[in-house]
Amino acid sequence: MTHLWVRAEQRANEERVGLTPDGAAALIATGVEVTIEVSDTRAIPIDGYRQAGCAIAAAHSWPQAPRDAIIFGLKELPEDGTSLPHRHIMFGHAFKGQGSGRALLQRFKAGGGTLYDLEYLVDEDGRRVAAFGYWAGYAGAAVTLKAWAAQKNGAICGPVGTYHSKDALSTALSSELEASGKPRPSAIVIGALGRVGSGAADLCEAMGVQVTRWDMAETASGGPFPEILEHDLFLNCIFARPGTPVFVPKAALDTPRRLTAIGDIACDPDSDYNPVPVYDRATSWEQPVLRVADDPALDVMAIDNLPSMLPVESSQDYAAQLLPSLLTLGDINKGVWGRAEQTFRHHLDAL
Repeated sequence: MTHLWVRAEQRANEERVGLTPDGAAALIATGVEVTIEVSDTRAIPIDGYRQAGCAIAAAHSWPQAPRDAIIFGLKELPEDGTSLPHRHIMFGHAFKGQGSGRALLQRFKAGGGTLYDLEYLVDEDGRRVAAFGYWAGYAGAAVTLKAWAAQKNGAICGPVGTYHSKDALSTALSSELEASGKPRPSAIVIGALGRVGSGAADLCEAMGVQVTRWDMAETASGGPFPEILEHDLFLNCIFARPGTPVFVPKAALDTPRRLTAIGDIACDPDSDYNPVPVYDRATSWEQPVLRVADDPALDVMAIDNLPSMLPVESSQDYAAQLLPSLLTLGDINKGVWGRAEQTFRHHLDAL
């Protein structure tokens, strides 16, 4: 029998989960055993899982789970150096040369376990089967607007937190925009046809912000793109890769511009292909923006776990996308799981 063990997240500000009670019930109905750990922070209460028929385990007890259990979480494991004998489904961030990723792979090698990286669960055409992108865009646009509103009051955006719904976020953000005393700003979204860009544009429109939507056709020339500097906000929703143009060069800091807030929702400051090279590190919930210029002000928002700000909607959306693949766990050597394991083995062999 397939046994899926959903662990409690241990990262600060992480309330999401990749399986809802309805999804758990669907798995149980096919004969999958589902165990879920208790969590003080998970946005979806434990009672729904209990009613669905899940076994309940203590928080962070997964290292003692049966060896054949498949451990399912979203974010990173504790970096304690222990070997990993289980099969794990998670965002490993281990296949792009990250220093911590190499250490994680060494732990799998030592323990004989397997990593099924959620970022590399792809269909036969190479498209990801599930992603948090829409809510990353939605929350990222909201925080960038918060930064713009704070600027208009002579301040830098203060700490941010979770919202129990998108309606709660919208209400709070509307109040901040009104308090700025300024007309709504203009925004340009690059990557507007993708999940991330769609979420960013939808939030802007919900707030009455005029949105210019750009995608590959509008950026195919490779730049420069003076139009970006003519907007109040720029929201980058394109992940850096070879060939990605530079959208806002360092020279823009000393160039006449209307632009005063950047939301680098893709958030890849360490990449050699960073399309927004005016900043050098990710921001945080405690310090959501970096001020990179003063006259006029230019703030950069680059938080790397944005969907966590809307944990209920983002969990429900992601879990619905992922469930069809979870329902195939009984045949884990094939399909999306087989492809993910091949990717893992390739990088393990390269250690």
